[in-house]
Amino acid sequence: MIEKNVLTDFSSKVSEPAIDSSTYVHPQAAVIGNVTLGKNIMVSPMASIRGDEGQPLYVGDDSNVQDGVIIHALETESEGKPVEKNLYEVDGKKYSVYVGDRVSLAHQVQIHGPAVVMDDTFVGMKVLVFRSFVGKNCVIEPGAIVMGVTVADRRIVPVGSVISTQEQADELSEVTDDYPLKDLNKGVVHVNTSLARAYLVRT
Repeated sequence: MIEKNVLTDFSSKVSEPAIDSSTYVHPQAAVIGNVTLGKNIMVSPMASIRGDEGQPLYVGDDSNVQDGVIIHALETESEGKPVEKNLYEVDGKKYSVYVGDRVSLAHQVQIHGPAVVMDDTFVGMKVLVFRSFVGKNCVIEPGAIVMGVTVADRRIVPVGSVISTQEQADELSEVTDDYPLKDLNKGVVHVNTSLARAYLVRT
């Protein structure tokens, strides 16, 4: 389902999702409102990308939004004015949620804005990212919670961990050549961009 958002007291503009023609949105997924989806993205069944409260939402080229993923955000407008605390700036523009290029959002991930996940990062199954900025080339292992912090580039968030203070975030290990999951994201991106192309041909 792809549709416009509705007018509310926290959303004074109706927006239609902007979706590149090379991106595949499964019929059982929902993309609503002020959402931009770049090129070669696979949006899988039961994913919800809902730009009707916090907005805009952005997902960059060659990323993937797997089954059951939720991308949503806290309100970014109040009485016609922006709620700055619920926005992040990336490359001179403000977003409620920004997901960069070649990012994998695995099954049942929640990215709840304000939130940023930068390029080439793998976000594992059932992860929650909320009020956080996650850098490039990170691996967030399954079941982790990242809340209220900035995670530097090339960091590992361990499976099932709760990272809720900046001190914890600063102590995270760096991705090294011997880290078993260091190349996982490349394979996941390849699979999902290939799936997007194939599903589009079929339809």
